[in-house]
Amino acid sequence: MKATMVIPSYWAREKEECRKEGDDIYDHPTPLDKEGTLFRAIQSIEILKDQDFDLVIIAVAAAKDIETQVENKVSNIIKSVSPAIRERVLLFGPSHLAKIHELLISKGKKEYIDLLQLRRYSNIRNLCIFIPHILGSEVAVLIDDDEVFEDPEFIAKAKESMGGEIGGKPANAKAGYYLQPDGDYHIKKTFSPWMEHWDQVNRMNEAFDKFIGTEPRLKEAPFVFGGNMVIHRNLFTVVPFDPNVPRGEDIDFLINAKIFGFSFFLDNQLSIKHLPPPKSHPTWMQLREDIYRFVYEREKIKNQKEIKGLSKIYPDDLDPYPGCFLKEDLEKKVEKSCKLLSEDYLAKGDKSGSEEALRNIVIAKGDAIPGFDPFQALCNIQKRWEDLMEYTANKEIRLSIKKIIEGLRRLD
Repeated sequence: MKATMVIPSYWAREKEECRKEGDDIYDHPTPLDKEGTLFRAIQSIEILKDQDFDLVIIAVAAAKDIETQVENKVSNIIKSVSPAIRERVLLFGPSHLAKIHELLISKGKKEYIDLLQLRRYSNIRNLCIFIPHILGSEVAVLIDDDEVFEDPEFIAKAKESMGGEIGGKPANAKAGYYLQPDGDYHIKKTFSPWMEHWDQVNRMNEAFDKFIGTEPRLKEAPFVFGGNMVIHRNLFTVVPFDPNVPRGEDIDFLINAKIFGFSFFLDNQLSIKHLPPPKSHPTWMQLREDIYRFVYEREKIKNQKEIKGLSKIYPDDLDPYPGCFLKEDLEKKVEKSCKLLSEDYLAKGDKSGSEEALRNIVIAKGDAIPGFDPFQALCNIQKRWEDLMEYTANKEIRLSIKKIIEGLRRLD
């Protein structure tokens, strides 16, 4: 079974430059003047017994004016890893994407360009499944650069059951889980009063116990980890990540897959160590990003229509997490938690943070509500994505794009 592992690596301006207006927001992009976690992630691949997979690193710049620097930075990191790994790594960056865009335009297919972008999480994830498609892989393995492999059998476990059946259902997608720095899968976060109402950590841990901490090994689950995801081409050639969701694109993809009739499984033997650097954004901003995400997903679910071949899903199907944030009491959760968060900021003398926390309440009832039908938008995007994948499956087109991705490397 041919597999492609894809690792996106996110980079920002040098630390002293700070973020500028218009820069993309990622959880913890590495400043260009720092080394980050990518080398560690790539080097840990040596532990894997099954080395039968392509390896692609995607260089993601938080701003357009640093794209060349980011691509060079990632290229230099790849050159510094051990020769056994270095010689098989493919770098995919803005320069490669620009050539693919040029090719599509030359073929009269400009309408596909917006589906292939190097901005925002969902678009990056779509490249994580588009590239394996072009390389002719049956399976895409999505990993993040703030992780390290500790299980030598990881690839064997990742490939297991894919394309077959689990409990009588087609197995076209599954997720493993994260081990925290202490080796446990639970999320540990210092409690603050506002978290009593925004009970995300508790509900996530409840879901983890229910699906990671119990048998059988493989079971359908309501959540997925974007940095430990395995997707078969039966799914990734049909359903894309939704470019309209601002973050939480992994669970949103699970929702999309279920709508289009695909099952998503959790493999409680497929783990990877998660070692993220601290998030650089203030709490009110992290909360705001989640508000946009949950409001959008709730509207998508609410606007579902009876369409032949599609499955209707409900927030209860996604309990305990993320279902608890996709119900009618979401605004109440936002209001209660943000008022307490605002008070917390005031107690620390942070008036600006207090005001931003309160603004989240207004945003949840206004700006976060999409001005279009997210369900219909998903159906439109899905059709265009399927057309793109069919078009690029053409041997001549696929080999032309493959040549761009592989650079001077010999084609199969």
